[in-house]
Amino acid sequence: MADENIPFVKECFSSLGDVTTFSGRQITPPTVADADCLLVRSITSVNETLLAKSNVKFVATATIGFEHIDIDYLNKRGIGFASAPGSNSNSVADYIVAALLSVAKKHTITLAGKSIGVVGVGNVGSKVAKKSAALGMKVVLNDPPLARQTGDPKYKPLNELFDCDFITLHTPLAREGRDRTCHLADEIFFKSLKPGCVFINTSRGGVHDTAALKNAIKSNKLSAVILDVWENEPNIDCELLQMVDISTPHIAGYSLDGKIGGLIMIYNAACKYFNAEPKHTSADFLPPPTVPQITIDKIDADEQSMLHKIVQHVYTINRDDFNTREISMVEPENRAKFFDDLRKNYPVRREFQNTTVILKQHSAHFADVLNGIGFKTK
Repeated sequence: MADENIPFVKECFSSLGDVTTFSGRQITPPTVADADCLLVRSITSVNETLLAKSNVKFVATATIGFEHIDIDYLNKRGIGFASAPGSNSNSVADYIVAALLSVAKKHTITLAGKSIGVVGVGNVGSKVAKKSAALGMKVVLNDPPLARQTGDPKYKPLNELFDCDFITLHTPLAREGRDRTCHLADEIFFKSLKPGCVFINTSRGGVHDTAALKNAIKSNKLSAVILDVWENEPNIDCELLQMVDISTPHIAGYSLDGKIGGLIMIYNAACKYFNAEPKHTSADFLPPPTVPQITIDKIDADEQSMLHKIVQHVYTINRDDFNTREISMVEPENRAKFFDDLRKNYPVRREFQNTTVILKQHSAHFADVLNGIGFKTK
């Protein structure tokens, strides 16, 4: 039993058995009753209510986070589990680069020399930090669990990020405990930020407090806001939707490369669990890149504008923003479905790493920047 939004799930998992797909929101106790293996994405809650009367022996989520999975219950029942940590991390980092360049153009901001605070430095946050540094930004890191584990002074307390020009969230959604992140970005958080800060959240909608964020925007505390995640998805706040600079429907990690990477990770885990030999790799499902090459004849003095144009050839983030804003034009009772359909029918997006930029005019610095954000150069 699988979420139909996992690409190629039938083709891949058919080597293990019969595969039936459903919408993630339609996976219910009756639909999983006879399944041996359950494959989900983040919108399906997997817990005792869903599995109590089922024969499910193995659960996998094709996502990096697993807040929607009751791990304790799975352990109690002896049900195997796997997720896909890191599978979409490069996709999210590419998204952040596209968003930074787009907002910088809109507000006439030179990114080089600006500071960016990265909250959460796991698979995603570490790649975001690396690509931000390639853009010439000063990166400040915050990750309390990593700070405790490593003792590395590069991980700063959260209050040391409040003077940053940009702040971007890449944490899991933890509702309790020492490292609670639910409503981490609350009223106090936003009041503490540097005036004119650009706020970005691509982690989970519950990591920011919607009311506090709207107040920060209305009070002109923030110069720009980039949101890919929303509280109460798919029933998102349409007032907030109209207030942000870039709005997308929880698709930052939706590159085809990331999706197929996640598919293969959970496929290999399922094969191991059921003692089966894997029959597929990512290469079986990844088509040739949409934009294999971009040729640059002359490098302009304004390298940032050139970067923006190059990135747009591969990923036009403003198109996603435009499509998301249409939610406000839909009848209220149809908005949740519209949000889900944007995700379900998301067009193929490839990562920067698939594209080679041919520089006819040599510039070691520009080549280094392009390589640093993920492109190949020649």
